[in-house]
Amino acid sequence: MSEWPKNTSFESFKARWKLDGEALWCKVFELHQDKMQIKNRDVAIHNLEKILKSTFKLTYSKGFQGMSLRDLSRETGISMGGLYSYIGSKNDLAFLIHVVQRKYIEQVIGSLEEENLAPIECLRAIIFGEIYMMEIMSPWYYFCFMELKGLPKEQQQGALDVELQFEETLMKTIRKGIDTGDCFCEHPELLATQITGQLQQWHLKKWKFKMRDITTEQYAEFVFDSILSCLRVDTSDYSNAQFRRSG
Repeated sequence: MSEWPKNTSFESFKARWKLDGEALWCKVFELHQDKMQIKNRDVAIHNLEKILKSTFKLTYSKGFQGMSLRDLSRETGISMGGLYSYIGSKNDLAFLIHVVQRKYIEQVIGSLEEENLAPIECLRAIIFGEIYMMEIMSPWYYFCFMELKGLPKEQQQGALDVELQFEETLMKTIRKGIDTGDCFCEHPELLATQITGQLQQWHLKKWKFKMRDITTEQYAEFVFDSILSCLRVDTSDYSNAQFRRSG
């Protein structure tokens, strides 16, 4: 089988990108190591995993603003002094979460520019890739969306910039399709905003899709097909089978 992004199946994506497990926590350590007092790599990775998983759990139950570092200490079993060896404040913790999410989006979505894909193929990979990331890194996306309002203005702007950059990538891809005659769109900026909203539904309303037995790939396919309709592209020309052909 051809590999991601020519093959846009979930399995192909997971084979290309390791966004959970040991690979994820090693990346968190890499991005945060210069801000920690703990330099033992194995210990740091283990405790960063505990700290962040506990943060997500507490955020779900009481909100990030309602969570205290003492709550986090009790949940993780790490002393207050131990926590300060990893994070200087709650804002530092929020910043770390945003940095990790942003880096992965830049890596996964940004790399598509190097793949020499046709505009519609690229658009498909962006849609599927972002939804797959939301599926695998659901707590990170949920935090970055829901807790934005309680963060300092600088961090709020940083989170907004991630969304604006994603929409810029969508607009750039749509405009390429217009230039090549593969699609038509009078307002790429509005369509990009609409697409972003559709994608966000996957991690904000996950319970609804689960209740209706809608899979990750089914939702990605639906979003992509709806975009093709907006772009006046015949969906039969870009069927699921075409993009999962053997290499």
